[in-house]
Amino acid sequence: MRMTRLVAKTQRQAPVDAEAISHRLLVRAGYIRRLSSGVYAYLPLGLRVLRKVEAIIRQEFDNAGAQEVLLPALQPVEIWEETNRSATMDDVLMRLEVRGGKFVLGPTHEEAVIAAVSPDLASYRDLPATVYQIQTKFRDEARPRFGLLRTREFVMADAYSFDESKEAMRESYRNIFDAYCRIFDRIGVEYYPVEADSGSIGGDVNHEFMVPAAIGEDHFASCSNCGYRANIEAAVRSSNFSGGGQGEVGRSYEVETGQAKSIDEVVDLLKSKGIEVRASETIKTMALKSKDSKLTLALVPGDRVLKVPHGYAPLSGEEFAQYPFLTLGSIGPISMGDRGVRVIADNSIVSNLGYVVGGNAEGIHILDAVLGRDFSVDDFDNLVVVTQGDSCPRCEAPMDLRRSVEAGHTFQLGLTYPQKIRSARFSGEDGSETMYFMGCYGIGVSRFPAVVAEVSNDDAGLIWPISIAPFAVHLVAINFSGNEEVKAAAEQIYGELSKLGIEVILDDRDVGAGVKLKDADLMGMPIHVVVGPKTIANGLIEIKLRSAGSSRSVPLNLAIDSISETVVELIGNSALSA
Repeated sequence: MRMTRLVAKTQRQAPVDAEAISHRLLVRAGYIRRLSSGVYAYLPLGLRVLRKVEAIIRQEFDNAGAQEVLLPALQPVEIWEETNRSATMDDVLMRLEVRGGKFVLGPTHEEAVIAAVSPDLASYRDLPATVYQIQTKFRDEARPRFGLLRTREFVMADAYSFDESKEAMRESYRNIFDAYCRIFDRIGVEYYPVEADSGSIGGDVNHEFMVPAAIGEDHFASCSNCGYRANIEAAVRSSNFSGGGQGEVGRSYEVETGQAKSIDEVVDLLKSKGIEVRASETIKTMALKSKDSKLTLALVPGDRVLKVPHGYAPLSGEEFAQYPFLTLGSIGPISMGDRGVRVIADNSIVSNLGYVVGGNAEGIHILDAVLGRDFSVDDFDNLVVVTQGDSCPRCEAPMDLRRSVEAGHTFQLGLTYPQKIRSARFSGEDGSETMYFMGCYGIGVSRFPAVVAEVSNDDAGLIWPISIAPFAVHLVAINFSGNEEVKAAAEQIYGELSKLGIEVILDDRDVGAGVKLKDADLMGMPIHVVVGPKTIANGLIEIKLRSAGSSRSVPLNLAIDSISETVVELIGNSALSA
């Protein structure tokens, strides 16, 4: 490829709305262009990166025994109504109505894949089976941001496994999980599979593949002592607590707290009354509803954030108004059992200690409330979001929180969808009708360029690993049009590398050396080869590794061998030969 023919122009200024490094660099280097909020076009360089990612994924999925399919992005709404995800995922579904009926643009394809392949998996003899696709997905993101990291339209590689038993499902899961690890290894980014929350997809066991990044919207907890890792939504801390309430307490008593609503406001007001209380010695009480709409109160220490447990959701304003005994800013657990309200609490809420709790009356809180004496709890669980330094649930060593970007997610779905979809059945060995045990697996293909760009860059621009770089070699010909020796040498190198199958882009533009060298750094190809008047006069060319910033001079007659050896070395280092 010659840059005079390349449909892309570098930019000196980043978009004003670009918050992420990857967004700024991918736009400036001519890889992507924004069409609308959360909607991007992939220009030739960007598409080459995308295709490299896809090729790696295809190779590893194929090697794992998965078969490629292509499912419709346009899906009839009826199949989503069958699983009730038309309601549970309503906030992200893109809907449209045409002459053929009502449809959704698929954000994921669990329903569609069952409809497509279940007729071909009618017998236990047809199992196990795994299919995958690389397909465009659509999600009505409330706040698209960070360029390719959070978009409304994106490309995903999603796979689906079908098995006749839970044990077989786990084998299929491990097979694709291992393929994921090989994919991430080959692309060349630091990653961590972490235990995760299943969210709207469902299932019991699942892992997110997290890439540490400063811009990441996710965090995961990590224990360096035993290796425990979990997404912040799924992470738990050790159940061994010293407790946060006050010891040696007397009878509970009421205190007027006026307009103080939040924990901090209550603590400050009590301090003004001469009552020293820490936030950890208070209880934050949150009103939730369960799947059966039963009112539930969740108790956590006042200095912690509630992690809403599975099967529960916060009350809306209208729902809150249905319970006149709930007083906003002063909800507490006392006497709630008498009202038939279920009370759950974090494991750190312990008996024999006094807490400050809401008094269930405007402007009233109760001090020295003791679990078991003044209020009761129906069930305990890990209900708080873990923080830096919390004890590991396995070994009790302090955990670290790491900011990260999710680049992939694997799920053991089990019977989650077959229980809802009538066609998700096969004939067992004894002739009985049996439900599939399923797994599903998704990798954000179009997110990968941004993920890599986010963690592999410097002040000058992008630094692509050779496994997904648009071109292995960026051939910078200084004064290409004005110096015949430079032009001849550059054309020779360009032609011979192309014959060897080495992907090379030649900067043959009529611009200054500074512009060419800056653009080469910005675009980020792994190997830069510089042919200039001064070096070529001495029979030399310069080879530079973009990642290391180091360069060396090589005789022109050894250029092709030296460049080829460098390419092979980088390929080996990137684990492309795995």
